[in-house]
Amino acid sequence: MLKKVIIAVFAILIIGGGIFGFVMYQKIYKSNVKDDFELFITENTSYDSLKEEIKPHLNDMSSFVFVSELKKYPSKIKKGRYLIKKGTSSNDIINKLRSGNKDAIKLTFNNQDSLEKLAGRISQQIQADSISLVHTMKDVKFLSENNLTLENALVMYIPNTYFIHWDISPEGFRNKMLKQYEKFWSKERIEKANNLNLSKEDIVVLASIVQQETKVNSEKPKVAGLYLNRLNNGWLLQADPTAVFGFKKHHGEDIIIKRVRTKHIEFDSPYNTYIITGLPPGPIAMPDISSIKAVLNHEKHDFYYMCAKPDFSGKHNFAKTNAQHTRNANKYHNWLRKQNIR
Repeated sequence: MLKKVIIAVFAILIIGGGIFGFVMYQKIYKSNVKDDFELFITENTSYDSLKEEIKPHLNDMSSFVFVSELKKYPSKIKKGRYLIKKGTSSNDIINKLRSGNKDAIKLTFNNQDSLEKLAGRISQQIQADSISLVHTMKDVKFLSENNLTLENALVMYIPNTYFIHWDISPEGFRNKMLKQYEKFWSKERIEKANNLNLSKEDIVVLASIVQQETKVNSEKPKVAGLYLNRLNNGWLLQADPTAVFGFKKHHGEDIIIKRVRTKHIEFDSPYNTYIITGLPPGPIAMPDISSIKAVLNHEKHDFYYMCAKPDFSGKHNFAKTNAQHTRNANKYHNWLRKQNIR
């Protein structure tokens, strides 16, 4: 009789243990995430606030709490952006968060004409605020060590898409951009710049003028060739976008200028190439890669003048002499009047 009791007890223990083990297995390893979601953890994120943020995305909150406390996660919270996939178990969530296996973001930027605007764009995508980013970008010691100035520091930021961690520090971001800048300027590209008697920074500044002159990519090499002809012969560049940039820099970015007039091209500014010889001290825009390549691989020709075509194509008529250019300019101005563009 005793033997039967003992056997029965063992049977109950085995069955009970099996049930307990199955329940624990389900709690730890069963799929627990309803949908894909991003989890952003900062230095100030507490375990309680993290639970509140993650709760709406889980099927079983008690499972997450059980596993996190089992693995002592509350004392090992690591900041970052974490992409949690649908169907992930509590065990895998905690393992990812505990190890700090954070996910990168796709960071993009273009068309910024100042460090302040660039910082504003970047701060929309990473944790760092724009003030900290600007301060870091303008660090005089860093600029001096890398042969840059406050005026041309923007050349270091090549518009593109970058994979970067959301919680990267302002210094980390700036240093990453420096590495990308150095990577972009391959031996071949530096050699092409040297052949033009221009520095890397000069190339980017000229590319910014080319980009503001034409939005037609196929025309950029020809425009670049024109300005190089002027530079090589000691002519003033007389680029309208530089006059507009200098005028706005002094009078305000919000000014709308539909036509470039005498007051713009006569305005005294270190950026106005109707007044200064050579290139301005820094870029007037953030040139994209196609504009930089257009300067390095410019079209060789004998054109020194350009004027917008009298249509809405965005293209230009090019001229070798001032007489030809005057005819093109008259056609364009007559067209503007007919379009009532003033």
